[in-house]
Amino acid sequence: MPISLPPLPYDYDALAPIVSGATVRVHYDRHHRGYVEKLNALIRGTDYAHEPLERIVERSAVRGASDPVAAAIFNNAAQAWNHAFYWSSLRPKGGGGPRGTLAARIAADFGSARAFAETFAAAATNHFGSGWAWLVLERGALRVVTTSNAGTPIVDGLKPLLVIDVWEHAYYLDYQQRRADYVANVVDNLLDWDFAEQNFGRARDAAPAAYA
Repeated sequence: MPISLPPLPYDYDALAPIVSGATVRVHYDRHHRGYVEKLNALIRGTDYAHEPLERIVERSAVRGASDPVAAAIFNNAAQAWNHAFYWSSLRPKGGGGPRGTLAARIAADFGSARAFAETFAAAATNHFGSGWAWLVLERGALRVVTTSNAGTPIVDGLKPLLVIDVWEHAYYLDYQQRRADYVANVVDNLLDWDFAEQNFGRARDAAPAAYA
């Protein structure tokens, strides 16, 4: 069964003025959709064809080191997964900081919500080249990590809670080279802490992250 492009969780213009409707349209309709379409073309007629997306990511990551076809499958599958998780990590009128049990865990592991926000923003801003900045749970502790290109923490046994896309197509129409401004605005105004709390609970129970 082909991998489906999940619907956006909100209207194209809902994240404006932080992320414009024009950026969301290009990002979702061209980039995200393109990864899904390329993935379906690559897996058609293979033993990946009936696997769920996360399983395709995990299997192709293992095979990709020695198999260029598997490497191409991984790149497109991981980008499809990462993008779906990114859209769900944002919401209109988001930000404001963590709540509930996640807030307590962030305070314990980072010192405060503000210290976490600064760490997360710095990681996203300073990541060299294209990639992603993630809040993850690893062995009961929260960490901020970055991945390059199509890299995704799910292949390393980490449990993602939130992500910021720092590929240029995520922000260049709105911010040009000013990645730091894009990141700061997303952290302060768009992060979906309810989604993060949901993933935190699932991670503690060892369930897959809810990417859509």
